[in-house]
Amino acid sequence: MTDTERHTAHARTSLTPPDTAPTATAAPLVKRVPAYAADPGDHEAVFNVFLDNNGDWEKYRTWYDNTSIANHESLTLRILFDHDAGPRDAAWTLAAYESPVSERMWHMTLTPTVPAPVLGALLSTLTAGDAHDCALGSPIETTVTEVVKPLADVGWTPVVDGRWMRWTSEQGEAGAQFDAFAAHDPGLLDTWTLWAGPSVNQPAWTIRASAYTPADLLSALTGELAHGLSTRRTAAVTTAPSRQHTPALPPTAPSPSPHPSAPRR
Repeated sequence: MTDTERHTAHARTSLTPPDTAPTATAAPLVKRVPAYAADPGDHEAVFNVFLDNNGDWEKYRTWYDNTSIANHESLTLRILFDHDAGPRDAAWTLAAYESPVSERMWHMTLTPTVPAPVLGALLSTLTAGDAHDCALGSPIETTVTEVVKPLADVGWTPVVDGRWMRWTSEQGEAGAQFDAFAAHDPGLLDTWTLWAGPSVNQPAWTIRASAYTPADLLSALTGELAHGLSTRRTAAVTTAPSRQHTPALPPTAPSPSPHPSAPRR
């Protein structure tokens, strides 16, 4: 092989990445965010942990495989969990009764996209108090001031729109809505709506509650909206490995022969 051919072959191989080059890696990013923007986590696991940690609640399977019911031992509080709920459906339904044979006192529903810290605040408060008092609920006249206090403390300004009063975060990413008309019909309509997302009409998640829902449950939720912090995983960033290319060397002229051949005759 001549010098020119050797230099040409070296230039070609220097531009080819080696087989042992590092592969691209995806690095997940974890951001510090308000609790209302946190990851929802695994609601199925939360439901099971709740039952494991609270012996006064017992799980019952329904006729439908996609639904489980947990009853408090007093038979005045009930949780219905829908294992197959869609993003906008009610995955959790909490209901309370004055006695095991009475009409429902209040109810609350949560979508499966509710952030884990918000859900945790609700369940912790639910199990901390007296079950009978919780079942009786709170009169609406004394509930509103207590529920919205955490929001007012951080500057969420109320806006009145007909029958609705709304409190929205400064960035418009979360809010609470009170329906004055529904407050007088506790059996059917949702008096409270807590949400986060683009708007109350296009939420990423919602919590809805009827009149007489206990003030401590609702204020635990609004307190988490106003003050809670958590984390959220964002889209992974793919980092491609850097490759160093060795510049091709220009071909060199062949070296003169040390013994020139004799001229032909």
